[in-house]
Amino acid sequence: MPEPIGEKMADIERSVQLYRGGRLNRRELLRSLIAFTGSYAAAHLVLESRGVAQSANSPSEAADADANAETIHYPSGEFQVEGYLVSPKSLGQHAAVIVIHEERGLNDHIRDVTRRFAAEGFVALAPDLLSRAGGTAKMKDTRELTAAFARLPLMGVIDDLKAGYAWLAERPEVDPQKVSAIGFSWGGWRSFMLATVEPKLYRAVVFYGTTPDYGLENVRAPVLAHYAEMDYRITGNAVWTEETMRGFGKKFQYYVYPGTQRGFFNDTGPRYNAAAAKLAWTRTLEFLRN
Repeated sequence: MPEPIGEKMADIERSVQLYRGGRLNRRELLRSLIAFTGSYAAAHLVLESRGVAQSANSPSEAADADANAETIHYPSGEFQVEGYLVSPKSLGQHAAVIVIHEERGLNDHIRDVTRRFAAEGFVALAPDLLSRAGGTAKMKDTRELTAAFARLPLMGVIDDLKAGYAWLAERPEVDPQKVSAIGFSWGGWRSFMLATVEPKLYRAVVFYGTTPDYGLENVRAPVLAHYAEMDYRITGNAVWTEETMRGFGKKFQYYVYPGTQRGFFNDTGPRYNAAAAKLAWTRTLEFLRN
């Protein structure tokens, strides 16, 4: 017989308490939740929909990054987009980055990446691009999550990112000349696409994301792409992307990481590759700081 949901939630709460007490790290927490829920996506969704993710992210994590973290909202047309904003505590203006999530919504992993950027001196904003559908935390299960993504208007999401760019560039702690974007998987295409419609974008980073098949002639920002060797469908377009961008006189650089699969950067996922993730992170920071 399947385990009653009440017992599962008790197990989840126990794991969260072990995490907050320092007896589990983030990967161990997610591994235990995957055992309770049956999949990586379901584990994250349970955290988000039950409000456990916010409790699991103790304030000490933002403090460890020497940063301030908050949930914010910004307008995009008739909608309000929710986002996770993390800012360094140091004074003055900072370069900024928009962190664009995968097809799993704004979850614990993306919030952690956002804090990592703040620890490196960036103001980092992770929009919840499911805000038009009620938000990631309102998704009850993976079926509802998938359906919500399918209903999102293609260019409506890009409008939400443009609005996020404008909102971020106006923040007093942000250098408006250095606002970049980074996207993972589903968010990778959207990071690249943002570069085609926002001429003031400083840099764009793509992690195992597809290339837009139009608008590349409009890109002004240098683009850096990270690909997984075993992700044949997406990585196979790297050469075409490089040739096309070069033909338009655009700056595009890419790396293929041997032996990796799509998702290798996600340290809570089953395809995580520590060596490749570390190298890609180092290259990303160097790119954004140039």
